[in-house]
Amino acid sequence: MSGVPESSVPQLRSVTRPLLTDGELPELLAFADPQQPLYWNRGDRGAVGIGEAIRLEFSGAHRFTEASRMWRRIAAAANIENHVGLPGTGLLAFGTFAFDARSEHVSVLIVPRSIIGRSGNEMWRTEVSVADAGTGAASDTGTPVSNAEAPVATPFAAWEAIELDSPEAFAAATGCVPKSPCTVAGYTAGVVESVRRIDAGDLEKVVLSRQLEGRIAADADIRTPLARLSAEYLNCWTFAIDGLVGSSPETLARVINGKFEARVLAGTRPRTGLTEVADQAVRAELLASDKDQHEHAFAAQSVVTTLSPHLTELTTSEAPFALQLPNVWHLATDVRAQLAEDVTTLELVAAMHPTAAIGGTPTAEAVEVIHELEQFDRGRYSGAVGWIDGNGDGEWVIALRCAQLGGAVDGTRSIVASAGGGLVAGSDPEHELLETVSKFRPITTAFGA
Repeated sequence: MSGVPESSVPQLRSVTRPLLTDGELPELLAFADPQQPLYWNRGDRGAVGIGEAIRLEFSGAHRFTEASRMWRRIAAAANIENHVGLPGTGLLAFGTFAFDARSEHVSVLIVPRSIIGRSGNEMWRTEVSVADAGTGAASDTGTPVSNAEAPVATPFAAWEAIELDSPEAFAAATGCVPKSPCTVAGYTAGVVESVRRIDAGDLEKVVLSRQLEGRIAADADIRTPLARLSAEYLNCWTFAIDGLVGSSPETLARVINGKFEARVLAGTRPRTGLTEVADQAVRAELLASDKDQHEHAFAAQSVVTTLSPHLTELTTSEAPFALQLPNVWHLATDVRAQLAEDVTTLELVAAMHPTAAIGGTPTAEAVEVIHELEQFDRGRYSGAVGWIDGNGDGEWVIALRCAQLGGAVDGTRSIVASAGGGLVAGSDPEHELLETVSKFRPITTAFGA
């Protein structure tokens, strides 16, 4: 871990107060940094972070548990005043974690200097300051903050559309060396090899992915694609944390006041451009598919088995249901329970990740196959992204339908999007390739014209 030495825990002071508005609620994204937005939103609930009070970095096999341990120490030492009391208020850290312990991409927790949050018709502002350990400070009152005192909202800049393409096409068009070695042909060959190993009994399921690449202007206003994702994918969690942007439909762990929720997705059908009759036929076919029900059962059971020691009163959907998104149908199972012990959401994520939905079954063997056949670093794609509060509650989703933005170089930034699908016995390479095209659509559309 870097960012804060283990021997020196910073004392944070956070004050959360209602934010007064003049009737119409302002657009949250308008407060975000245009090039480096820190954003979390679903429907009418969300938050924007401004600046960094502290940044913690982690890597390796114990990145989740190390992050949880450090966060427990920081939260215990913090002076937290919360005059709002809603979920997502008070001291918060936003985070994004790599999929693989071997990843060169660091996992981070970021505590913003300021947070503007919203839940329904209520808005609030949290201010965070850092003091030396043992330093006290006078208490603030619960007086509402006026708009004049809040961070300034700025209009969105005009958006210049970009195209994302396969690594080989990107290289041919730009002359740049692609970040990913995985070509379209390489992906379909990987599907064939994965199915061969499944048929041989080496494993039951593996989730293989591929990447698209592009470049955007260094001064591009990333709030525009984020606004598009938030508006189009209302039932998903739209995020921008440390350059990872996307909109995920899959809840890894949500804990509020001891109540646990998760949503498991596995089994997919494209639905873009279909008539209503054809769309409903696709939905019915997905629900009736033995292959997809088999794949989904692996994913749902892995979550239930892993979490059972930490939860009580655990219930799941009686049967997988069809979740409708603008681009696809998913088989979905909701999981609900009560916490049985004092655990943080990050500790639950550590126990669950990687799930069968984004790794495979058996998980350890599947991750090794992924490492061998994909031949690229997934980074934070299919890792965990979300937030944790001072009590250890929070929301974490699997980083899907997302892209990683790089730093500015010669006036541009790289963007790498990832998408994949679960492979079981009988998986067809062309079908799996088309599924990735559908899963790329949220990002390619958001960053397009």
